[in-house]
Amino acid sequence: MLNKTEKGKVIDSAIADIAKARSMVFIDFTGVKTGDLNTFRRTVRDTGGEMTVIKKKLLRVAFEKSGVDMDPEMFESQVGTIISPEELYIMAAPAFKFSAAKILGGYDLEAKRFVPAEEVTMLGKLPSKEVLISQVVGMVASPIRSFMFVLKERANKIA
Repeated sequence: MLNKTEKGKVIDSAIADIAKARSMVFIDFTGVKTGDLNTFRRTVRDTGGEMTVIKKKLLRVAFEKSGVDMDPEMFESQVGTIISPEELYIMAAPAFKFSAAKILGGYDLEAKRFVPAEEVTMLGKLPSKEVLISQVVGMVASPIRSFMFVLKERANKIA
């Protein structure tokens, strides 16, 4: 159990993390093995975020001091908080792929709004930016490729 000084340090650390962040994703990690959770933390860290576990009451105090209008005690289970300086959709992808945990929701700090679990899951299902760009390039190139094929076949018939 933490004493008052330690709780203050945890709250101050959370406030500092929230000040640097643009989004947060909340997960329920009940029943997740420690090794799996550590692997997930490394994945989150590689994408620019930080996964922390803070008691809900301490997180509520940190939210109040940071101006975040949300009560983490609305979640009935354990809460892991992914705090990220990136957009919400960037952290939603690894949270969605981590099938051992359940997504509880998210918070967009720029828009100052809670994002329901369904929206975070939907964002997590989206392909990455690179994949979307390659799909657009493929769609643009396809008619050109088809036109070039037709021209080549017409040239072969004439010759």
